[in-house]
Amino acid sequence: MTQELIHSANHTAVSRSSAPSARRASTTAQVEADWGHFTFKPEPHRWHAQSTNLREVPKHRGAPVMPVSHRWGIVLAGDDDERMQEVTQWVSGDNRPKQFCRLFSGYTLLEETRHRAERSLPPEQILYSVTQAHAQYYLPSLAGRPGRRIVQPSNKGTAPAILSALVHIAQTDPNAIVAVLPCDHYFSSERAFMTNVESAFRVAEEQSHPIVLLGVAPESPEVDCGWIEIGEEIDGRSRLFRVDGFQQKPPLALAQSLLRSGSLWNTSVMVGHVHTFLEMAQATIPSLLQVFQSMKVTSLLDGEIRIPDSIYDRIAPTDFSRHMLALATDRLLALRLENIGWSDLGDPYRILVTLLEKNGSLPSWASLWPDPEAVPRTSAVST
Repeated sequence: MTQELIHSANHTAVSRSSAPSARRASTTAQVEADWGHFTFKPEPHRWHAQSTNLREVPKHRGAPVMPVSHRWGIVLAGDDDERMQEVTQWVSGDNRPKQFCRLFSGYTLLEETRHRAERSLPPEQILYSVTQAHAQYYLPSLAGRPGRRIVQPSNKGTAPAILSALVHIAQTDPNAIVAVLPCDHYFSSERAFMTNVESAFRVAEEQSHPIVLLGVAPESPEVDCGWIEIGEEIDGRSRLFRVDGFQQKPPLALAQSLLRSGSLWNTSVMVGHVHTFLEMAQATIPSLLQVFQSMKVTSLLDGEIRIPDSIYDRIAPTDFSRHMLALATDRLLALRLENIGWSDLGDPYRILVTLLEKNGSLPSWASLWPDPEAVPRTSAVST
């Protein structure tokens, strides 16, 4: 049906199969990088649930005033995603990353995520991880906002983006509970999504040690999505599970097996205590954590915190799920989303399908779509 509607709108058939993920993880099994006196070499680790050792968690400096609310947010907005430049040219007339495009409304994806986060988080306790080269795109959306901007010199993957923000939060509020929110995803209902995030916050508040991942029940054996392998239910809750493992871009046979077993698509949204995130980082990617604990940053009056170029010149691209979460699954729980459609918008055709299913029609720029025989036919939307 979707293919027929797209064909009718643009005289171009769009097939609904799997699509490249918006986040392209490293193809190496193990990342190694020499950082002078630091050496980064993640090793497999299984965390014992009873461990509460906080020796390696960065201590807050001085005696900052503790926030009234301990809920914080990290919005990830630093992705480059060069594969989407053709689409962003059609939509915006330039090569801006898709998080700065108005795809579904009068707001950019970043602005929609900001509105989403401010539904349940104090605006001054939302950190935005951005990349310096994108300043002309993020400043119109974030300048004057009460949250802080963590400005990376370049995009080195999700782990540096998340850890740099977590260290800042830990120094400000050691009791923080943090939600990590990618801003290049689509959720069919903002209210329903934030209801699920609220559920994850409540789980994290009740159980201080696990990280709660939000997953989606899949409808097809997608080979270009991240998957969460789930175990037993927790305390009889029908939507909360232990995490047994991760699979990133599995081959078709494995994706079919994951679908049959009840595994979930990984939305990359997660909630947990800041000390738990940092304990897991200390156990899996300690050298990268040490870099951010020891670095000196420049804090500007307009709310920007700038990471020195010299730091990112020496670190390797690192994926948060692959190099940290996948190595410490004992500390993870998965919460299955309910009553919501989701797409990670990781492929041009996936954006078209999402637009069509949301609005029932396609925008004018969709007429620029290339011949389907020249482009891999892809899409993935869970509803």
